[in-house]
Amino acid sequence: MKFPLSSILVLSTVAIAAPAFADSDIFIAYPSDRHQTTADRIFLIGTAPVGGEVKVNGQVISRSPSGHFAPSFPLEMGENTFTLRHGNQEHQITIIRKSALPPPPVGLNFAQGSLTPQVNIAKPPGEQICFSAVAPTQATVSVTLGQQTLPLTPLSTLPQLPPNSAVLTGENKPTTVESNTYKGCATLPLTSAAQNLGKPQFTLTLNGQTLTQAAPGEISILSPLEFQIAEVTAENGVARTGPSTDYSRLTPLPKGTRAQITAEEGEWLRLDYGAWIKREETRIFSSAAPPVSRIRSIRGRQMPEWTEIVFPLQVPVPVSIQQRQDTITLSLYNTTAQTDTIYLNDDPLIKRLDWEQVSPTRIDYTFALKTEQQWGYKLRYEGTTLILSLRHPPQASRSSSQPLQGMRILLDPGHGSENDLGARGPNGYPEKDVNLVVSKLLRDELQERGATVVMTREGDDDLWPHDRVEIIEAQEPDLALSIHYNALPDAGDAENTAGVGMFWYHPQAHGLAVFLHQYLVEELNRPSYGVFWNNLALTRPAIAPSVLLELGFMINPLEFEWIVDPQSQQELANTLADGIVVWVSESQQ
Repeated sequence: MKFPLSSILVLSTVAIAAPAFADSDIFIAYPSDRHQTTADRIFLIGTAPVGGEVKVNGQVISRSPSGHFAPSFPLEMGENTFTLRHGNQEHQITIIRKSALPPPPVGLNFAQGSLTPQVNIAKPPGEQICFSAVAPTQATVSVTLGQQTLPLTPLSTLPQLPPNSAVLTGENKPTTVESNTYKGCATLPLTSAAQNLGKPQFTLTLNGQTLTQAAPGEISILSPLEFQIAEVTAENGVARTGPSTDYSRLTPLPKGTRAQITAEEGEWLRLDYGAWIKREETRIFSSAAPPVSRIRSIRGRQMPEWTEIVFPLQVPVPVSIQQRQDTITLSLYNTTAQTDTIYLNDDPLIKRLDWEQVSPTRIDYTFALKTEQQWGYKLRYEGTTLILSLRHPPQASRSSSQPLQGMRILLDPGHGSENDLGARGPNGYPEKDVNLVVSKLLRDELQERGATVVMTREGDDDLWPHDRVEIIEAQEPDLALSIHYNALPDAGDAENTAGVGMFWYHPQAHGLAVFLHQYLVEELNRPSYGVFWNNLALTRPAIAPSVLLELGFMINPLEFEWIVDPQSQQELANTLADGIVVWVSESQQ
């Protein structure tokens, strides 16, 4: 899978199935010499011929029966040299540990790149804006914007959140770090017109000397009397909780959605219902009024395999979706109900539709469903009419010989070209190859059970994640499974981390992820890595339950031997196909 799991290993661009060894060759698959990391330790993934010992800096390390190894070692700041010896063969590798924090300033200076805002910011009158800088201890720091000067408060420590990848190694604890950060916030002045306040000017005073420096970004006040509107031009506009890709995703906005811009930060726009979207995914225009709508009648209609709910609106407003165990809720923003009549016949999927004006600008439509398992949904605008499509449960055969007949299952063998190897095993064998081998075996097993199987690739195809997602969206399968094997961030424990992991994003995929995880662990007697909610490209398709499977750790010496064993691969494919049959059967009850 992509960062932060199996693609964490940025290694060779040449696929190596199995290197040819001399009698005492040592092969190191990861890391490369002069590798740089901020982790406090590193694992050395590699192999050597079975006979004899392998020592690292004089210390004998453990190896698998085939000679593979993956010991971890602590790292000091700066250069760390490791000497590996096997027989008369010696291999040396240097790892460079860098600080995760920017270097502190020296003398009368601000730390490079520390003045905020770093990008242009525009906000409404009366809204708060914050400033920060990294400066020497004992300095006095202030910022001037327009006619206002604001003293900044020194922070001796700062809470540091762990990266999202830390949950994968079980170490996601916040820490406190020493800080030379100075921070303060102010309220933008009230005004009836747009105004550019320019770049904030930071002043640093230390030991009787003074330095003044401008922040990179300008600050503007948006006019409260003029309305800037963003119309989504992307097929599915990526809405986020904040103004960068570090922030969490929200329900994508269908093409044509319109909303008022309430703030700007660099390339990001804040929309009136609270989400942020990239400017490049929109068309911006001025309007005499913000885009709001009323809604009256609503109509349901049955299509082959889907039920469509039609919402006629005056303006294509922002929307969001919330799935729960036996309900799905559609929220319309900037919308007021004038609804007296809803047409919805008895339906294969929907038991009842309820609605509520939960705030003056938001309506929730909650569909109570006849089954707990949901099978996918789509959202689109046709002009100003919103259409929500809910997928009917698939009609799988109940025959003992062809239990998956009528099911359409998509398999996505992860990675897949010499430019996208994925993780590599101790002998250099690339994840992309074993992904394809197991996916083809699984395809054959599913077809024997009656399923129609679609593969995103049959060979070394160079597919980006968005290419794979487009295939899923176009094929509209009943299930989408992305097949991967795993790795860890540098600070992980490669020797002692193993097992089956499952990743899901939409609640409709949670039950499938949990079931397949438990089924493989119990039936194959494999270790459990766990079940994770994760915002991954191949778990995000909403058109079908979509799960990304991590079937073992390429970097674990013992588990790697199981991963590449042909008999074990066949057993895995057979067991996984059986698990899908059981889950489909149980989900249709």
